[in-house]
Amino acid sequence: MTQKILGVLGGMGPLASAQFMLRLTLLTPASRDQEHIPAVLWSDPRVPDRTKGKLDGGEDPLPWLLRGVRGLKAAGCGAIAIPCNTAHGWYDAMAAEGLPILHIVDAAAAELRKAAPRGTIGLMGTAATLRMRLYQERLETQGWTCLTPSDEEMATRVTPGIGLVKANRVAEAYAPLAEVVASLAARGAQAVVLGCTEIPLGILAGPHETLPVPIIDTIDALALASIAWAKG
Repeated sequence: MTQKILGVLGGMGPLASAQFMLRLTLLTPASRDQEHIPAVLWSDPRVPDRTKGKLDGGEDPLPWLLRGVRGLKAAGCGAIAIPCNTAHGWYDAMAAEGLPILHIVDAAAAELRKAAPRGTIGLMGTAATLRMRLYQERLETQGWTCLTPSDEEMATRVTPGIGLVKANRVAEAYAPLAEVVASLAARGAQAVVLGCTEIPLGILAGPHETLPVPIIDTIDALALASIAWAKG
């Protein structure tokens, strides 16, 4: 009973959390149950909207996030993965609880190095994630230049696409989200980071293999970082 236990702070949204658990399982090199990673999923969709909380004066999600962190700590978890990008806007306050948190931007950067080691990349995410510069500040210090969608693309494609996934209308989300990937590629992006865990679900619902540049799925990136932590 000494194997590391991963805590997963989820529910933001619940489908992204379920996809994370699926990918964590499928990406783990295992041949039997006992070789997989012990994990505790705390999936609480009642956490107030992170974008509204950060940008629009909505209810503060931090008390809910801390409740989850403390619950996972009490369950004996050794580290936490959060399959929600915008929630990392409260990273420092959550990390202050004393449990290591695997940062999703660092996980994405590790995968981005394989696709575009340097240069110009595209970045998609919620309005709050982009406004907080969660990705830009970390990636630009490592040699990448970040392109983001225009205000019009955010309002008419990215934000509605994320909303479609949250409403379980995943297939409908592909077209608007893929259009923004193509737009970023046309502006010079060598790869596009899908910096909201709903976006990969929408992109994978369509012919993503036809997209003009590599995409960095932050769900997969976080799952791989979690596997590395557990195996390390």
